[in-house]
Amino acid sequence: MDFSLINVGIADLGISQSPNILRTILGSCVGICLYDPKSKTGGISHIMLPVRVNTESSRKKYADTAIPLFIEELEKKGIKKKNIIAKIVGGATMFQFSDSSMMSEIGKNNIVKVKEVLKGMDIDIVSEDVGGNYGRTIDFYLETGEVKVKSRNVAIKVL
Repeated sequence: MDFSLINVGIADLGISQSPNILRTILGSCVGICLYDPKSKTGGISHIMLPVRVNTESSRKKYADTAIPLFIEELEKKGIKKKNIIAKIVGGATMFQFSDSSMMSEIGKNNIVKVKEVLKGMDIDIVSEDVGGNYGRTIDFYLETGEVKVKSRNVAIKVL
């Protein structure tokens, strides 16, 4: 079966259909994988920060604006919101600081905001691999909806 491997960059989102595979690399950022099992269509939103404060910057960078945009883009492709499931990955604490500065809380704050926005939009999170102190690479298989999580510290995990 021919497929494309589509890389999704930081502060971006990518949407495709089976049999394609979406990939992104995460540290404190969170990857939100949304999937419609009926059409085998899905995508990854790679958010960097929880809340958009500068209206000049891209909506794709922030959890509070990227997720609604992501849903809109899926709906434009004929996906019904009620059929969408979510898997979330990332939100690591990548750097240790002596105090609990805002920098050390970015991953945690990203996770909290992603969960809050998805809940507010009635999207169920069916699995997650979040937190920790290590980066992850994820491959999202649109044929099956599986998300394979690779990291230096942990064996490959399938969500």
